[in-house]
Amino acid sequence: MSKRFVVLAILLFVFSAVGTAFARSPVFEVDHDLYPFYPSLLKWNKSPAEFTPPETCKGCHPQQYEEWTGSMHALAFKDPVYQGELNKGIKEVGPEIARQCEGCHTPAGVVTGEVTGAGHEGLSSMAMAGVSCDICHSISGTTHWQTPSHEPENGSMILTPGYGTTEGTKLVKRGPFTPSENCGMGFHECEESSLHLRAELCASCHQVYHYDRHFPLESSYLEWKHGPYAQNTVLCQDCHMVDIDTFKKVADDFYHPKREEYHHYFNGANFLLYHLAAEAARKAGDEKLAENIQHKYEMAVERLQAAAALELSPVYRDGRLAELKVRVKNIRAGHNLPTSLTNIRQMWLEITAKDADGNVLMTSGTLDENGQIVENTRMFNSEGMGNDFHFAIDPWVVTSFSRHDTIPPRGFKDVYYGLPALEEGQDIAIEARLRYRQADQKVAEALLSAVPEDIDLEKTYGLTEVPELPVVDMVTEKARFAQSE
Repeated sequence: MSKRFVVLAILLFVFSAVGTAFARSPVFEVDHDLYPFYPSLLKWNKSPAEFTPPETCKGCHPQQYEEWTGSMHALAFKDPVYQGELNKGIKEVGPEIARQCEGCHTPAGVVTGEVTGAGHEGLSSMAMAGVSCDICHSISGTTHWQTPSHEPENGSMILTPGYGTTEGTKLVKRGPFTPSENCGMGFHECEESSLHLRAELCASCHQVYHYDRHFPLESSYLEWKHGPYAQNTVLCQDCHMVDIDTFKKVADDFYHPKREEYHHYFNGANFLLYHLAAEAARKAGDEKLAENIQHKYEMAVERLQAAAALELSPVYRDGRLAELKVRVKNIRAGHNLPTSLTNIRQMWLEITAKDADGNVLMTSGTLDENGQIVENTRMFNSEGMGNDFHFAIDPWVVTSFSRHDTIPPRGFKDVYYGLPALEEGQDIAIEARLRYRQADQKVAEALLSAVPEDIDLEKTYGLTEVPELPVVDMVTEKARFAQSE
């Protein structure tokens, strides 16, 4: 063997070893044995114990059932906007993408294999019930540390509705308090669960990551965890499972509710779904249900109107009024404002400036005749983009945010507007409104037009076309400023 060949062989070995030493492990490694329903990260301790439909729970828990009925959890799988998005995702990515969404919108339907795609046809009441009583009360643990991101994401919870014994099947329901002597009345056993007294219970589904890249599309839990409410042991449950007056006390004073102050409302800002569901109940002739959902709609609107505050301040330069400063404050949301699908939600400032005679001098943030927000409006939300740096809105495409401009809990954002010069001695009148709606008008139209064929929008909701989406004015402030300092 020549000396040259030996040298080349040694060099090849050395460079191969270096290459091996620097080989990169995957950042987001997926254990498919741990997560058989991937991209949903649900786990199910399968046994002869079946899930219990909410109608059965109603027999012993009528108040909790009434509170849950018509809630976001109850409507999670029925939501037509969700069904339209799900149907689009399946067509564009493939049927497996459905499991990620359905793992949180109908967990029982996923693990039992009953739900395999978009639509409602032929499904049991348990699958249709979405996030029902037995889902939350069957959670026996989480796998937050084992997920690909090593954070809560995409339904990283363990469902254990019961177990089989030599004496038969035992149902087990878990809750935050020590069980009473006759808890379960022989129908199920009761277990005290410290998890149900922690925000981690909610984190599994309120952290939504891209199905493949594990980019955080929704980060409500981490927004809370990195803010002042977590530092003061105020939990998700303390704000979303109480009435409005209690919510305000919790948000303002870090008040910890008493046991009797908790309710199964799960109320948030999604007033659009409440609006649609109430119309569906009225169309079906169920006035009691419509009234129930209408109450939750009003709670959602009032919650939005309690969440923020505005401060208007003049900015003078060389003694003359030059700009308007608007400070937008998140005063009561325990997470960012807005949160959840921040690239879909719309929160913006509408500003109007008038002279003493009522003539409009400047406007920003108005809606045009098609319900679109005009250009150059100050928005508080996110803009998604795909790998190609192009704007994207669908969650299976968005792998980063080109802009992420939301307001952290007990934080604020300052916005400046240039003002026109007026004659000496004249005042300028300002009206500022912080406005909110669930989605852009065209986005809502696209999603509702994509619902599966077995969901008849006209028959169920009375919709022959997508109406103009309702807008909530969260807060309005007025002020008058002099031209000279």
